[in-house]
Amino acid sequence: MKLNVIITGATGMVGEGVLQECIKNEQVGKILLVNRKPSGVSDPKVTELLHRDFNDISSVIDKLTGYDACYFCAGVSSIGLKEEAYYALTYTLTLNFAKQLAAANPGMTFCYVSGAGTYSTEKGRLMWARVKGKTENALVKLPFKAVYNFRPAFMKPTKGAKNVKGGYTLLAAIYPIVKLLAPRYVLTLEQVGKAMINVSVSGYHSTTVEVKDIAVLATR
Repeated sequence: MKLNVIITGATGMVGEGVLQECIKNEQVGKILLVNRKPSGVSDPKVTELLHRDFNDISSVIDKLTGYDACYFCAGVSSIGLKEEAYYALTYTLTLNFAKQLAAANPGMTFCYVSGAGTYSTEKGRLMWARVKGKTENALVKLPFKAVYNFRPAFMKPTKGAKNVKGGYTLLAAIYPIVKLLAPRYVLTLEQVGKAMINVSVSGYHSTTVEVKDIAVLATR
């Protein structure tokens, strides 16, 4: 049986990388992209659903049923945002989407893109890490088959990616050097995508998936 998966955030760097891996991976059958704007992706595996309000997916929930996994790659940077705004776009939006999805797909595996350094305690100096921690903790309580909170650090974009911004362009150029100097903090987006697919097939012993765990899962 091949996996049928939902991907959010495919117009961003992480989502695009995960999508590219799902397209080429033989373990994946159908892919549904849930986006606010068109991705421009055309592939026999891929169907795209445009929906503006991720806080309320009740009007399209019938189109989101029957899937084995959701790779939730949608998100925003905390740069320039006050905590209230970041909380609304990270915790509130993610939980509203996930709660409705879990009710319709209790047998689904949900993979959430968090970040290295997230505070599981929900306490600490960094605002984004507190909010991500609260989001992670709330997600694992939802009635999915399984929830995995992915905590990547620096990620090398997939070759040919369109949605690459800022320092990640530089990272792609110097990746071999960074990998040599700081191997515990870097991954490729190909590894992230493979790890999500593999954890959906065979599970993992921890709901928190750090950089080292992603590297292990990618080799399964």
